[in-house]
Amino acid sequence: MNLRNKLAAMAVMSALGALCLPAGAQTIRVANQGDALSLDPHSLNESLQLSVDLNVYDALTDRNKDLSLAPSLATSWRQTSPTVWRFELRKNVKFHDGTPFTADDVLFSITRAAGDGSDVKAKVNDIKEVRKVNDHAVDIETKGPFPILPDVLSDLAIMSRKWCEENKAEKPVDRRKGIENTASFKANGTGPFRVRERQPNVRTVFVRNGTYWGKIDGNVQEVIFTPIANSATRVAALMSGEIDVMEPVPVQDIARINASSNTQVVVGPELRTIFLGMDQKRDELLYSSVKGKNPFKDKRVRQAFYQAIDITGIQRTVMRGASRPTGLMVGPGVNGWTEAQDKRLPQDVEGAKKLLADAGYPSGFEVTMNCPNDRYVNDGQICQSVAANLARIGVKINLAAETKGTYFPKILRRDTSFYLLGWTPTTYDSHNALDALMRCPDDKTGDGQFNLGSYCNPKLDELIGKIKSSTDKTERMAMIQEAFKIHADDIGHLPLHQQSLAWGVSKKVALTQRADNFMPFKWMSIQGPAKP
Repeated sequence: MNLRNKLAAMAVMSALGALCLPAGAQTIRVANQGDALSLDPHSLNESLQLSVDLNVYDALTDRNKDLSLAPSLATSWRQTSPTVWRFELRKNVKFHDGTPFTADDVLFSITRAAGDGSDVKAKVNDIKEVRKVNDHAVDIETKGPFPILPDVLSDLAIMSRKWCEENKAEKPVDRRKGIENTASFKANGTGPFRVRERQPNVRTVFVRNGTYWGKIDGNVQEVIFTPIANSATRVAALMSGEIDVMEPVPVQDIARINASSNTQVVVGPELRTIFLGMDQKRDELLYSSVKGKNPFKDKRVRQAFYQAIDITGIQRTVMRGASRPTGLMVGPGVNGWTEAQDKRLPQDVEGAKKLLADAGYPSGFEVTMNCPNDRYVNDGQICQSVAANLARIGVKINLAAETKGTYFPKILRRDTSFYLLGWTPTTYDSHNALDALMRCPDDKTGDGQFNLGSYCNPKLDELIGKIKSSTDKTERMAMIQEAFKIHADDIGHLPLHQQSLAWGVSKKVALTQRADNFMPFKWMSIQGPAKP
């Protein structure tokens, strides 16, 4: 065993050792294949990080268990004009350090989210100005009519202006540059849990906030969150009782966990779509054998890649049936999805070879594919299968699979030629995916912030702008369908599937699984020892 593997093994044993320490009757031990990369809620727009951090921070709006919109730090909201929303703020709320929550914190947080280093600019790029009405009311003016603003703000954490200024954390950390500040390791929110201990990539301990303004349905007093990258180790820890909750469960282990008298797998559909993106902007790819031009600028090459992929084989052998192949960048449950449009191009290896030859690559070419191996369900294996599929049409994939801690900073600065990504529309509306993934990128405004291959179609951009401001539901749905048709005809990305959620849970634990894969600790309870 080399030094790196020894250190990794020691880290896992250390983490499991910590979990074995005597815990209170109302302690729940949660394990994930990866860690939240920061406690700064504006530093990375990634579901796991937001899920973890939003146990500590609140947003203006929230989601109920059925994903319907709910009040949070804002008790109500209404439009005072087509472009102005008034949010009435909750009174008598305090941050964890005792500082009162006021309108000043809302103004500060939205400005911070829009600033340099923020990875959540897309959530606020349609906001023109935020004005303080009084200590407990703000007006948010948008650049144009924006009927889904309350939905967009449901996971934008509100931070303490005073605390950030005192701790020199006025700006979010920039994960692309590896910059950190106090907010990376400490947190001061208004949420139902406080951070007691933070050891990145080892464990984070959360304790119940005894002065929380809202209702905490669960009885859990402490949550110990531990990253355990190795799937077999996670499963073993769950079945031995060393942890109480784990995700994701490897699809091949679902039956074994369900066969135990002490554990079960909670399975449900997820809104996340897994897809592949390609650099369509550079005149020459950064990581390819093709010199002097960019093959991905040619639609025939993109289509060849698409039709070489055996999505049914990936569903059967890699995902063990726990996926839903898709032809769209959103799935069922997202407003704007239609079954009629959700059709994939057929797999056609010979046709793909001909497309490559017609594009000038009869022998294929070589390109590097970036992939995480600890973020999505079987992400590394998916990329391996795609690489094998593409080899059949003469494309040699140099697979660069790595932990998400280094993967995300790399691809977020667009240092990639071909990559895998997953996306959950946090507004549960197609505009979110269209705006973040398919709009022409503009780093100044935040448009197309996660369009990492810089696909661009001005006609689509025009439609996305109209979809954003439309209040006519029928007209809006027609525009969404037209936008998806443009993107599909361009083969702007290569959609793969929506993955299924699979959480391994001790039978003594009650929790709520949401389709956005968020795990609110306030809905967790210990029910007593599992019966043999």
